[in-house]
Amino acid sequence: MLGQGGHAALALMSLLLLLWQEAAPIEVPQDAKILQDLKQPPTIIKQSVKDYIVDPRDNIIIECEAKGNPVLTFSWRRNGKFFNIGKDPRVTMRKRSGTLEIGFRSGGRPEDYEGEYQCFANNDLGVALSNKILLRVSKAPLWPKEVLEPVSVTEGSPLVLPCNPPPGLPPPFTFWMDSSMSPIPQDKRVSMGLNGDLYFSNVLAQDAHTDYSCNARFLFTHTIQQKNPFTLKVQTTEPFNDTSYNATDPYGGRKVAESTPIFLSPPGTESSKMVLRDEQLLLECIAAGLPTPTIKWFKKGGDLPGRKVKFENYNKTLKIINVSEEDAGEYVCMANNHLGSIRHSIFVQIKAAPYWLDKPSDLVLAPDENGRLVCRANGNPKPNIQWLINGHPIESYPSSPNRQELGDTIIFRSVQIGSSAVYQCNASNQHGYLLANAFVSVLDMPPRMLGPKNQLIKVIENNRTFLDCPFFGSPLPDLRWFKNGQGSGLDGGQYRVYINGTLEIKRARAEDEGTYTCVANSILGTAENQVRLEVKEPTRIVRLPEHQSAIRGSTARFDCKVKSDPSLTVTVAWMKDDKPLHLGWRLRKDEESLTIPNVNEGDEGTYTCAVKSEIDQDSASARLTVLEEASLNPSVSSALPPDRPDPPMDLDLSDPAARSVRLTWIPGNDHRSPITEFLVQFEEDRWEPNRWQNLSTYPGDLNSVILQLAPFVNYQFRVIAINSVGQSQPSRPSPRYKTSGAAPDAIPRGLRGWGSKKDNMEITWEPLLDLERNGPNLHYSIWWRRKDSGEEWSNVTTVGSKHVVHNTETYVPYEIKLQARNEFGSGPESNVIIGYSGEDKPTDAPTDLQVSKVDSTKANVHWKPVDPNTVQGEFKEYRLYYWRESSQVPGLIVSKEKKTKGFYSTTAEPSGILSDLVPYSKYKMFMVVANNHFEGPPSNTVEFNTKEGVPDAPRSFRIYRRSLDTIYLEWEKPLEPNGILIGYQLRYQTVNGSRLGRSHLETFLPNVTDFTLRLSDRSTRYKFFLSALTQVGTGEVYAEESPHFTNEGDKTVKIVPVKQQPPITVADLIAGAEYHLRVYSHELNSVSSKSVSFKTKPAYIDHVDIATQGWFIGLMCAIALIILILLIVCFIKRSRGGKYPVRDKKDLPLDPVDQKDQDGSFDYQNGSSVPDRNENENRSLESSDEDNKPLQGSQTSLDGNVKESDDSLVDYGEGGDGQFNEDGSFIGQYTVKKDKDETEGNESSEATSPVNAIYSLA
Repeated sequence: MLGQGGHAALALMSLLLLLWQEAAPIEVPQDAKILQDLKQPPTIIKQSVKDYIVDPRDNIIIECEAKGNPVLTFSWRRNGKFFNIGKDPRVTMRKRSGTLEIGFRSGGRPEDYEGEYQCFANNDLGVALSNKILLRVSKAPLWPKEVLEPVSVTEGSPLVLPCNPPPGLPPPFTFWMDSSMSPIPQDKRVSMGLNGDLYFSNVLAQDAHTDYSCNARFLFTHTIQQKNPFTLKVQTTEPFNDTSYNATDPYGGRKVAESTPIFLSPPGTESSKMVLRDEQLLLECIAAGLPTPTIKWFKKGGDLPGRKVKFENYNKTLKIINVSEEDAGEYVCMANNHLGSIRHSIFVQIKAAPYWLDKPSDLVLAPDENGRLVCRANGNPKPNIQWLINGHPIESYPSSPNRQELGDTIIFRSVQIGSSAVYQCNASNQHGYLLANAFVSVLDMPPRMLGPKNQLIKVIENNRTFLDCPFFGSPLPDLRWFKNGQGSGLDGGQYRVYINGTLEIKRARAEDEGTYTCVANSILGTAENQVRLEVKEPTRIVRLPEHQSAIRGSTARFDCKVKSDPSLTVTVAWMKDDKPLHLGWRLRKDEESLTIPNVNEGDEGTYTCAVKSEIDQDSASARLTVLEEASLNPSVSSALPPDRPDPPMDLDLSDPAARSVRLTWIPGNDHRSPITEFLVQFEEDRWEPNRWQNLSTYPGDLNSVILQLAPFVNYQFRVIAINSVGQSQPSRPSPRYKTSGAAPDAIPRGLRGWGSKKDNMEITWEPLLDLERNGPNLHYSIWWRRKDSGEEWSNVTTVGSKHVVHNTETYVPYEIKLQARNEFGSGPESNVIIGYSGEDKPTDAPTDLQVSKVDSTKANVHWKPVDPNTVQGEFKEYRLYYWRESSQVPGLIVSKEKKTKGFYSTTAEPSGILSDLVPYSKYKMFMVVANNHFEGPPSNTVEFNTKEGVPDAPRSFRIYRRSLDTIYLEWEKPLEPNGILIGYQLRYQTVNGSRLGRSHLETFLPNVTDFTLRLSDRSTRYKFFLSALTQVGTGEVYAEESPHFTNEGDKTVKIVPVKQQPPITVADLIAGAEYHLRVYSHELNSVSSKSVSFKTKPAYIDHVDIATQGWFIGLMCAIALIILILLIVCFIKRSRGGKYPVRDKKDLPLDPVDQKDQDGSFDYQNGSSVPDRNENENRSLESSDEDNKPLQGSQTSLDGNVKESDDSLVDYGEGGDGQFNEDGSFIGQYTVKKDKDETEGNESSEATSPVNAIYSLA
């Protein structure tokens, strides 16, 4: 229990908290009258730059412009001392300004005025300071005179020609030229460094010139200074001929000693560089060597920032723009040629001059108000914050109870008139400073009106209306509106007053006409203004022009009858096809119509009637179609296509009742398509005037229906006819019909009770729709009471859709019900619902948070629960915050983004499983209890390490077919090794369609990321399965298939930066190709998604090259062998003529083996069937008188004799002794049918020897 002293202390603290209220700063309107009378401390609005370099040939102008009231006076300090401008005739100050002009017409040296200047702008309310402006005069010194000895160097050696430009201000731009003023050609071998020197990685004989000249261009003076030229002599081991040079052999066949790379700039193996934040980082590596080395850049522990990095000077210069803290680190440049490589490490530090986080801004307060100035800046090293008042350190001013300095913040309490001042915040470190002025103006000004007096506003009835009343005062006045000078202030219902003084009338009606007065009131006085509001009837076209067709030569007439407010002037204009219509002598226009006599084809088009008053307008259009006279012929008309129906006519209302009325109409022409249905629409003039809404649809054979209506609505109706073509134009509106009022029928929807603060409950609901009001003066009655308390119902009546119950206990259940009422009575009550007052922050934290059973990807979490009464709201979950602190893999950078996981548990010993952790990592976590709006204090923080797991798949896996005999494989380390990598495992096997060959296995050390496979068969295709290994086991497999040929593979990794929210489109893909897609963080490579594989659709059917398939080669060989045998048989048949006594044998079946006759003839038969006699006679092959011809397989010698063929016919016989007839002919019988003409043609053609047949197949 607290004693009396404790209660008193708590009461005092509560009182102080209630008394302290920081007022929002007063915004001073940019009104000429206000600004003319407003007292304002000085504000610097324009000044010269901090580092100000001037041209010595011009006058010096140091700018300092400021504003303030009363009139400002200006003074300057130079090098920290008062600068007496009046004593120096060369220095003048501009009128109404602090800008200095220093002229030198009467002599003097600009250098005498170099120094540090600071401007002071002063009036009765304070002093504002400019930055300290360092004035320096531009310098363009001449090059020192020097005699340059010729430079002699051996061919192939490196060389540096120094430039050493004179130190100008600002530094000059250097470049190298020859005597003809042509730039020295630069390339990978010869280039200029950042210091201006000319570097030769190796010297060629053709580099020998006498005019290497370094030039310095000075920006301010626009002059170029030239250094004496260098003469370069190149010593060669063999004579040099200019004509022998070519790019492929720059040494002309001479032997020049090659050398390994060495660095010319920077020297050694390490160097350092410091650059300021947001500036440009330039790193340079120039190497010597023969052949010329190539330069590559890396960043240890990460990737180069691709969006900001740029390589220049043939890759010798690394440029990063707008550097930030994450660009610090170790950058490595590597120079290599085929003899070796070297590295140089550059350690980059990023420092920062001060930069603003929260710049102080001007503060205008009324007397007795509170406020604060905040000055927050950052830098590296952390800047020092110093406050000044009117240019003097705040410590030099006596302390004030109304002002408290808290580091980077000054708090003002109960400010008083006379305490206005200008405060300066100076943030500085060794790399620079920031200076900001912010005035605190204590202003007391009586209320005043800023808008025009007695303004007249005209508005259209039922439109939303705004009445403006701009005002100002300090302290800020209260503003109220009155109508006709009577009654209480207007706010609520259909009125709403905005903070800027504007009065909104949600729907202006005739009774809203009158004079509205706005009154601004404060402790310093009162001001008022009046606005006269006139509500006008809308301007409408009550008889619209209609689509029509007219015969050429007839008269067409478009109606346009207008109804408007009698006090408004209305103009009527006609347009044709959206262009103003020129009436001319033929067309006639009156107040209600447009007449077109003697219609012709040029009159066809869309006519628009546009009416306009000073505050509103309306328009309607109709189309005129011009017809030939033949269109009146019924036969021609029947051939026309169907069209939309004409609108219904003569709408009539009858049988009125409280909530219904009968509507009757006459259908229009259906234009050759029967009307299928009618659509009845309504418009009411109270809630949404001029808006037509669908009421109901009716079958097309009805023209009289009873409409069911809502109470207290002033209706008018129109009807639209619909056929198969489409909808007609709406009919003309019916007369209005007003239903009588009634009590509400509907119950407001969406009733709920919830707390927006810990000590209130907001009861909200959806207001009734306009057509559900059923009468005027709609309001709602709300009842509520604490649940299960036995209390009486509390109730309130309101016209809005929300009520706030104040001073409730935290998170208490209430019973709530609701009822709508109007002037005609009460509607039905809603069901009782349960609502809750507001929630507060939970007071207790879960305790004894711990983990157990930690493996590589999950851990069990245990904690002790909180008391449910301390949740102070609906218990939602125990929310666990956890993050990956680091990886146990050395050098791996991880994201420390906090993640959450909720556990809903009401048990006495709650626990849960935390999954999806990254293996081999250090995690931290804490837990809070959460209700719907707040989180409680955190529990103890727990650290734990996940165990080693299997690694992810390699980051990439590329396969190249660099030659017909080898496949080259290359991969990258996994993004998440999930442990210490001990190597890689590569399994591969041959692929032939769906069949897989024997599996082969290769293992590699963790530092090996490539492999070359020699192929035993060039046509073999392989499938590869690559995975990384840790002590736990094999990781995710990355599978790839080898390409057939060198132009099929070459799988590259393409990186697409993503700067938008998903989904995104990946473009420029190859049709029919397989891709692996992975999304990862560019800054933190360990943050990556799983790899997803997909294949794009083929642009055409990819046929397999059968020329490389084994079955196809075997088939071709078999066909070639069969053709060869047939050609040999043909050759034998052609080489032996004569007749063969086969007639006795024709009708006899032959054995599969050849049968030999007594006379030595042979019969051959293929197949089992025996042709008839006549057929065999037709098929027999008879020898002609060509017995004396040489054998077709023989060759003719040079002397004309026939050489014996290498082939012996015995080799083609079945037995050991081939037998022939007397003439040496050789007969065969074939089952292949040949016509006589074809046989004769074959006999006359040239026979082909077996040798020739082989050649032809080859």
